[in-house]
Amino acid sequence: MRNKVKGVLIALFATAALGNVQAQSENKTKFGKGIQFVAADSSFSVKIGARFQTLYQGSSNPATKEWDDRFLIRRARLKFDGFAYSPKLEYKIELGLSNSDIGNDTPEQTNNADNIILDAVARWQMTPTLSLWAGQTKLPGNRERVVSSQKMQFVDRSLLNSRFNLDRDAGLQLHNEHQVGTVILREIGSISMGEGRDITVNNSGGYDYTARFEILPLGAFKGDGDYVGGDLEREQTPKLAIAATYDYNDNAAREQGQLGDFLSAQRDLRTVFVDAMFKYRGFSSMAEYANRKAPDGAVVALDSLGNVEEAFTTGNAFNIQAGYLFPANWEIAGRYTNYEPTAGIGQREQQQYTLGLSKYLVGHSLKVQSDFTLQQEQNRDDRYQFRLQMELAF
Repeated sequence: MRNKVKGVLIALFATAALGNVQAQSENKTKFGKGIQFVAADSSFSVKIGARFQTLYQGSSNPATKEWDDRFLIRRARLKFDGFAYSPKLEYKIELGLSNSDIGNDTPEQTNNADNIILDAVARWQMTPTLSLWAGQTKLPGNRERVVSSQKMQFVDRSLLNSRFNLDRDAGLQLHNEHQVGTVILREIGSISMGEGRDITVNNSGGYDYTARFEILPLGAFKGDGDYVGGDLEREQTPKLAIAATYDYNDNAAREQGQLGDFLSAQRDLRTVFVDAMFKYRGFSSMAEYANRKAPDGAVVALDSLGNVEEAFTTGNAFNIQAGYLFPANWEIAGRYTNYEPTAGIGQREQQQYTLGLSKYLVGHSLKVQSDFTLQQEQNRDDRYQFRLQMELAF
């Protein structure tokens, strides 16, 4: 309750502040684009956006032979972005208000924050091609994670992402983009705390270092579509993006690097991602491969019976998905994900087969999505999952 009250107070404060400047601001409004204000002297701008996802989720329970289901608010977000002092200095603030957004991983550690702040980052465009980011935001990891949860092709991200994504972290990032003929090249590097978002204690290990390289050999996607699920822009010429990321988390303290429980010992984690996005005339496809290793061994502790009690999540995963958007803005999509954990860490190999159906009413700002998944896990009975979700964003 304390977390939600704090989030509401922040939202009210921001709204009141904007009310004071409305008289001297220019209001530019369009559904899905937020409420926008520009100061009369053009010294700053702010855009306010809000969105939420209502979700029904049900799955078979092989143990009880029952259907377990629930309704929930999967995500509820407030967004603020714009520029300050100069258009070259942009900022973004995003707050998460639902229980799933807040999700304190370590409630017993009272000196950790409560995870309301998702993004709080300033971006300075130093040159026409080079920008410096400072603050907390998503690391330049796998493509699926960087794609906004508002703009996904399915109800939620894949098993690959839930096991290996780098998530958000606080630190510095350098982004460079340049063009050679029609080919677009991007280089991104970051140094961050390594323990994830909203951590207020001193760094418990070393820092996290990430490097990513992207190539778009057929030119730019419309509407930054290389980081948007589905081909809502209906690209008239083939578009392709290929990328690779290497991440080194020095003396990681959490079982998934920036996510999961804090463990009693630390390990160096090395993660590699390779991914690609292709779009053409309503057809889209994305593929990703992830591999994570702990060179000094992933297992930290065993119980008295020799079972794994603490271990870092390591191994590899592959995800591929594809969909087609029909002229009436219905999309059908399929996804296959395979997860192979490192032997001995106490996790099972899994495969997931997902079929999705979506209706886009106003792009990704107002849509209804559903998917059905067959989950196969080593030495366990198959499970089935159905999800139905509405996204509303303004």
